[in-house]
Amino acid sequence: MAEKQVSLPAKLINGGVAGLVGVTCVFPIDLAKTRLQNQQGVQVYEGMLDCLSKTVRSEGYFGCYRGAAVNLTLVTPEKAIKLAANDIFRQKLSRDGHLPLWGEVLAGCGAGTCQVVVTTPMEMLKIQLQDAGRLAAQRPLLKTKGLAGLYRGAGATLMRDVPFSMIYFPLFANLNALGREKLGDVQARAPFWQSFMAGCGAGSVAAVAVTPLDVIKTRLQTLQKGAGEDTYKGIVDCTQRIMMREGPSAFLKGATCRALVIAPLFGIAQGVYFLGVGETLLDLLG
Repeated sequence: MAEKQVSLPAKLINGGVAGLVGVTCVFPIDLAKTRLQNQQGVQVYEGMLDCLSKTVRSEGYFGCYRGAAVNLTLVTPEKAIKLAANDIFRQKLSRDGHLPLWGEVLAGCGAGTCQVVVTTPMEMLKIQLQDAGRLAAQRPLLKTKGLAGLYRGAGATLMRDVPFSMIYFPLFANLNALGREKLGDVQARAPFWQSFMAGCGAGSVAAVAVTPLDVIKTRLQTLQKGAGEDTYKGIVDCTQRIMMREGPSAFLKGATCRALVIAPLFGIAQGVYFLGVGETLLDLLG
């Protein structure tokens, strides 16, 4: 399947705009996901809606956007790197306008690996703010942990993001190509609704598939623990402790929230790519 050739600056703009719009829309659900995943022992929240309603009652409506500033600042380079890297890898791996499945998976793997440079510090800071509800969490973290502290949980982030991208990008490409005829070596362009729905569908499947890895990452990156809550030495220790103390179901905490966050996020991302926001902006500036 031949891929549409788009300039790197346009890819970066598309990814950045998609990230900003998507995060603004779904951030409260992401906050609920983080708080649900961090629950150990006493269950403060019974589910996503209960978490959101209690957050609004105790912290106000804007309490649902704790950590949003960090995410909105860093999501532009994060989404830009992820989406642009995947497109570039796909173009490099294509032969005669055709990209085999192994090439799609490998391109997704490369995209997931590249984005971790930005994803890890973004998630680290966001989780502290979401879970602790303290706007000043960013400053003491940098002061006491240094730059290296921002990359705590980098291995777990890599372990989550690489499989996610390996599932998401090939699945999206194939859903987006359903029912489309080929004109020579070029695939006919999918309509907007198909690109949007393919992004939502592939995003939700990939999100649920890697939820256990997201739970481990969230636990490792949470610095402040409640009374009686576990601290972890690493990925293996975290996995073993969760299994022993909370059982297998704990690895699916926040799965619904995560699907509800990721599905529209990637639906919007693919919609932005379809509309060619980056290309239009560059044309106006040029």
